[in-house]
Amino acid sequence: MRKEKDSMGEMELPDEALYGASTQRAVLNFPISGHPMPKPFIHAIGLLKHACATANEQLGKLDAERADWLRKAAEEVANGALDAHFPVDVFQTGSATSSNMNANEVIANRASQLAGKPIGSREPLHPNDHCNLGQSSNDTMPTALHLSVAVSLKNDLRPALEALATALEAKSKAFAEIVKIGRTHLMDATPLTLGQEFSGYAHQVRKGIKRVDAAIAALLELAIGGTAVGTGINCHPDFSGLVITALNEKTGLHFREADNHFEAQAGRDDCVEVAGQLTTIAASLTKIANDVRLLGSGPRSGIGELSLPSTQPGSSIMPGKVNPVMSEMLIQTCIYTQGLCASVGIAGRDGHFELNVTIPLIAHALLESIRCLANGARTFSERCIEGLEANQETCDALVKRSLMLVTALNPHIGYDKAAAVAKKAFKENKTLREVVLEEGLLDEATLDAALDPSDMVSPKAD
Repeated sequence: MRKEKDSMGEMELPDEALYGASTQRAVLNFPISGHPMPKPFIHAIGLLKHACATANEQLGKLDAERADWLRKAAEEVANGALDAHFPVDVFQTGSATSSNMNANEVIANRASQLAGKPIGSREPLHPNDHCNLGQSSNDTMPTALHLSVAVSLKNDLRPALEALATALEAKSKAFAEIVKIGRTHLMDATPLTLGQEFSGYAHQVRKGIKRVDAAIAALLELAIGGTAVGTGINCHPDFSGLVITALNEKTGLHFREADNHFEAQAGRDDCVEVAGQLTTIAASLTKIANDVRLLGSGPRSGIGELSLPSTQPGSSIMPGKVNPVMSEMLIQTCIYTQGLCASVGIAGRDGHFELNVTIPLIAHALLESIRCLANGARTFSERCIEGLEANQETCDALVKRSLMLVTALNPHIGYDKAAAVAKKAFKENKTLREVVLEEGLLDEATLDAALDPSDMVSPKAD
């Protein structure tokens, strides 16, 4: 063990720990969930500290040697090499000050190691004076929040949705000629093609991708430069612009300084907006997953229009049973996501005066949602959608048995007579064709043309 001190006194720490007294105090104060802050959030802090070092050097606030040590250590934080040294629980101080100081201490101590100095010596870097120069937890942590969520949306969720949309579009093309019965209210409706049905799913996901882009756009304003309460005390007026330029070069995104620093620190409305977009994406994916498992239900006593890939045994007691496990996985993922996003909505309203104090929870909820949605969508695409097959015989049989083909008779015999035909066919277990011919309502040629399902999926104008 070794000893380090902060403004409250000395603390004992494990020799191998790169964090210091402030972090250890937080570890002891917050033994809540066992969940440390999300790795993307920690990596974003490293990226931010790297940019801050460059800005402070450019402004003459930090000498070149110290700036170089700071960047080297911060880069290791950003690339995940020092993840093990970030133990602070999600449920901590609401400003995430503990996580900010965790990063400052790790960077300072890692710089000491790199410079051949003892850990805890604060040479060549001091956690506050150098690593936190021109900054406050109240502007750096909201910045790291926006940075981490935007990058995760761009690099994780967007590609996963793109892959799913592409897979669904491929199935839409493959199923383009397969006519099947439509269903509304869980009841038979007029026909469509299986390809048309899948085109709807693909378009839902495409709209989800646009929602990801909208969510990224909502996060592009950064709070950096506002320091304690938004006034920018102890911060050079050009600092935020230089930091953001460096971040944009690293991420390929187009961050900008907040239009109003008081709003950027006191409110988390942008994150609530992102939670709404993620909630909508989760709703879309749930709808698709539910339809796929229902269309594949059976194999002999359900709808059975789709044949789902077999990925694992479905029962410990029923031999040969195969279940729609990929749909079930994705649905549970989406339920989890919507619950997390509901927490963000509640957290967003808890901004009192000059600071929202739920930043760690918002970071956890949004980043966990993105991680799980991305993994869920990618797995569903690879292990379910890509291996789907259509059961054309079942589709054909269900179309022929459906009474809702009667809709096509409306122009010929009117709604009331068509309704009577459908009811009689159902009651007497006959086909529509049999009843229409028995009643003498249409001749065979006209009837067969009217009841051709392939003409119903893309009706032509008279």
